[in-house]
Amino acid sequence: MSAPYAKEQSIAIAAVLKASLVAGKVQNELIGTGGVKKADKSPVTVADYTCQALVSSLIFSHFPEDQIVGEEDSSELNTPENAQTKTSIMRMANEAMTEVLTGDEEAAWADVKSVKRGEQDWLNIIDRGNSVGGPSGRHWALDPIDGTKGFLRGGQYAVCLGLLVDGKVVVGVMGCPNLPLDPKNPEGEKGAIFVAVKGQGAFQRSLTSPELTPIRMSSLSSLSDASFCESVEAGHSDHGTNARIASILGITKSSTRMDSQAKYCSIARGDGDIYLRLPVSETYEEKIWDHSSGSLLVEEAGGIVSDMNGKPLDFSIGRTLKGNKGVIAAEKSIHAEVIKAVQQALQEAKA
Repeated sequence: MSAPYAKEQSIAIAAVLKASLVAGKVQNELIGTGGVKKADKSPVTVADYTCQALVSSLIFSHFPEDQIVGEEDSSELNTPENAQTKTSIMRMANEAMTEVLTGDEEAAWADVKSVKRGEQDWLNIIDRGNSVGGPSGRHWALDPIDGTKGFLRGGQYAVCLGLLVDGKVVVGVMGCPNLPLDPKNPEGEKGAIFVAVKGQGAFQRSLTSPELTPIRMSSLSSLSDASFCESVEAGHSDHGTNARIASILGITKSSTRMDSQAKYCSIARGDGDIYLRLPVSETYEEKIWDHSSGSLLVEEAGGIVSDMNGKPLDFSIGRTLKGNKGVIAAEKSIHAEVIKAVQQALQEAKA
């Protein structure tokens, strides 16, 4: 008898794998090694829409009754200024249908590949990611390219896909094309896929081999030995308060800063220990596609993920985490102490 959500895990891996390979191709062809000017977001636009189209097509092929809460819709693609971008998206999507994966991953795509799709077909598939989510039913939360600025600068980004059943995350798969497979060998093989199913543990694999390797968060003998993992962009998290929290906890190691849900992947396998995302705006609401797959991965790797007040993240409300403020992830034995330090630092900031 197969494990719960075995098919969902398999299809999610096949979807994220193909999307990760396409995203890497877009990055190499349209950006290169030097990055692009911040004003030119066309490469990430091509990758975002192409990956959403591909992932959505596979999900709906195997689970036609499911819904997708996706980040993108195609409305902007039908404007004259985006004509070339739309052409690139269609080319990349159709080329992806001709590229062959291996084994089970390729078999998963057989029905999708058997259908010839035109421009409007791909646009319709993109727009099927318009679910509002909610507390009942099956919803896939999809962020086709998480970490826009990382993608544009040639740094870290992630393809993120999580399955929510009745508002609870039960499957999470993330592809990180630029993350070293072995953190101890940063110049070695790049590209990792991270996999978690509720109650079944956390795993990592390469982009080229289906073998899943178990991962766990680091066990710390002292909080002072911990290290933070936080956003590169100051606009995404309060770096000043983060530094004060480190001081309260006696942490002296420099923070590791990277874009995207790759931070969740990094701490889940022990590269870092604490992920802090403190709000920089009173009104900002975190999106469910930015945290669903990553939070499950950390929890299955031995951690706790909550908001800055220690409340569990509530994915049942809709497209955002409107019931939560901020995100804190840490190994189980230190999470409560981290929350205390966060509260102390926030109170000091108000004084």
